[in-house]
Amino acid sequence: MDIAVFRCINQSLSHPALDVVMPFFSGNPFFVPALAVAGIALLWKGGRRGRLLVLLLLLTFVVGETLFVAQLKAAIGRPRPFLTLPDAQLLAGRGRHASMPSGHAANWFAGAMIAFIYYRRSLWFMLPIACLVGLSRIYVGVHYPSDVLAGAILGAGYAAAIAWGCNALWNWAGQRWFPLWWAHLPSTLTPDAKLSPVAIPVEPSTIPHQPSLLSLHWLRLGYVLIAALFVGRLIYLASGKIELSEDEAYQWLWSKHPALSYYSKPPLIAYTQWLGTHLWGDTEFGVRFFSPVIAAVLSFILLRFLAREVNSRAGFWLLLIVTATPLLAVGSTLITIDPLSVLFWTAAMISGWRAVQRDSTRHWLWTGLWLGLGFLSKYVALFQLLSWGVFFAQWKPARAQLRRLGPWLALLILALCTLPVVIWNAQHGWITVTHLGDRAGLAKAWQPTLRFFWDFLRAEPLLLNPVFFVAAVWAAVAFWRRERQNRLLVYLFSMGAPLFLIYFAYTLRARVQPNWIAPSVLPLFCLMVIYWEARWRARARAVRGFLIGGLVFGLTAVVLLHDTNLIARITGYSLPSAWDPLRRVRGWREAARLVGDARTRLASEGKPVFVIGDHYGISGLLSFYLPEAKADVPERPLVYFLSSERPENQFYFWPGYERRKGENAIFVQQRRLNEPPPERLRMEFTTVTDLGVVSVEYRDRVFHRLQLFECRDLR
Repeated sequence: MDIAVFRCINQSLSHPALDVVMPFFSGNPFFVPALAVAGIALLWKGGRRGRLLVLLLLLTFVVGETLFVAQLKAAIGRPRPFLTLPDAQLLAGRGRHASMPSGHAANWFAGAMIAFIYYRRSLWFMLPIACLVGLSRIYVGVHYPSDVLAGAILGAGYAAAIAWGCNALWNWAGQRWFPLWWAHLPSTLTPDAKLSPVAIPVEPSTIPHQPSLLSLHWLRLGYVLIAALFVGRLIYLASGKIELSEDEAYQWLWSKHPALSYYSKPPLIAYTQWLGTHLWGDTEFGVRFFSPVIAAVLSFILLRFLAREVNSRAGFWLLLIVTATPLLAVGSTLITIDPLSVLFWTAAMISGWRAVQRDSTRHWLWTGLWLGLGFLSKYVALFQLLSWGVFFAQWKPARAQLRRLGPWLALLILALCTLPVVIWNAQHGWITVTHLGDRAGLAKAWQPTLRFFWDFLRAEPLLLNPVFFVAAVWAAVAFWRRERQNRLLVYLFSMGAPLFLIYFAYTLRARVQPNWIAPSVLPLFCLMVIYWEARWRARARAVRGFLIGGLVFGLTAVVLLHDTNLIARITGYSLPSAWDPLRRVRGWREAARLVGDARTRLASEGKPVFVIGDHYGISGLLSFYLPEAKADVPERPLVYFLSSERPENQFYFWPGYERRKGENAIFVQQRRLNEPPPERLRMEFTTVTDLGVVSVEYRDRVFHRLQLFECRDLR
């Protein structure tokens, strides 16, 4: 019956006019932009009812797609009709997932259900559109009728369940944790209802006066946001939507070779990955586990800091702003040295402020520890000493601290924390100093240029969210002109502006990577929030519009940065691979498979075969994604970096492939495609045969290209 109904709709109803109309309803680039415009309008002018509808729709789509539709598709695994019925007419994209249930039908009927809950009359147009979308999926040949029926029932069902579940949760949590807000919104299903003042469940003997209670509400809401983001990020990492980046895989290898320090970075990132992989295994989740943990800890201390120094509402909005800032959001999922650096810079900033405020030696000791851990995370932590110098120079009363023991004990703790790096470098010819000097371009004569300046100026506003970037600059300038008597603002400016301005000026000499200024962002954002919160209290109503605009733009960008495949689902067109920001974290498993196949073919000649990479990044990735290589790390490495006379990366300090004399190898060249292999490689092996360039595809797009060489008989 299912097949008969499918053929009736897909073939018997076929008509030239329907061949145009049905693909349009099946999927077109106008649906999502139209829904986005409607959502923004409801957020802006829809009042409480409209905002609840939008929030519940977003929650329903995310939860429904992740926990219900995607899981059922994978579990049932039903092939789409055009794959099993030779006579099926395909009028749309082929689809990458299984057929049962229909995701389009589930989403549209879920949306119709949520809209019906808040606007009863919406049923007259939402239900016909949902039915037409479901019918179109059969007409274009990508779903059976039972797929659509199952999707419709499932979508409407989980939408109703989520709506009533959220209402029950709000009734339980609202009365206990947010009584003032619950009194104004006792039910999320009937947002216009209110309790009379006498019905507010507030005990005067147990609940403080209203301003303190309201501040407590914002603080608790901040805790809820931190917990929700933490759980959401863990789920995202566990979903496997992205693979490791080059630096993450390279530093995973560091964690297998514990040392006092490393060629280019301090040791803390290696030990962080060591702990994560010992907790969760050598998986992508294990490697990245501490990134959401760091983000949650950082959010907690920032919320508490602003709640104590300004108010809880400012702290909550800072958390939302940080979440909607692409540079900081990416650092909440990828594990590099930057999350650790930002965490300890911020912790030192907060404990240092308390040390100055309270004249507390204990807090100075904590400040020294955070400075030391910051140095063991990233050498940029030493710039925070400059920030302290700027603060003491600007705020004369604070200089009295320099006559106390506390700051000097903090410096002593910092000096002790530098010992591992100093000892390792003393043992290895101070190679890190040489490397950092070369990378900074200090060995070359300065030739002023604006090329890097404009690159920096284009990248930073996008990564920091254009609205928040402008707001932060505005707040810093306004503070410098009119608010320099505010000690907290002076302190925050000192903790952020000097580092940012140093790197900004350095663009006149050399390229500055966008993430280098990361530690300066949060102090400047704290300054921004305090300034604009004061402007809001002074009735500058435009602040609200800019905040909403920044959050909408930023959160949209952050969501798409976490899964750029959504762009194809929304518009029907995939990003070109060169424009896809997730190109760096996709395709490496497939690359390892291609290299593994080449290795297997060469191994059929009877000799052991190892792998050599032309860059530390590809060597790290192949070590992680080649199963046989990962299993033998670090005892019997299978993947190496090309040997060299002088250190170029950390591979130089580990055992090389010189012990494998007489064996064969696959050389993987990523940086210089369609060029001969390095002369050193040809000298090391008897023969080197070019296998050509292989393309690494992800969803029918070429994400990477690798040139492979067969190398026989290591001399």
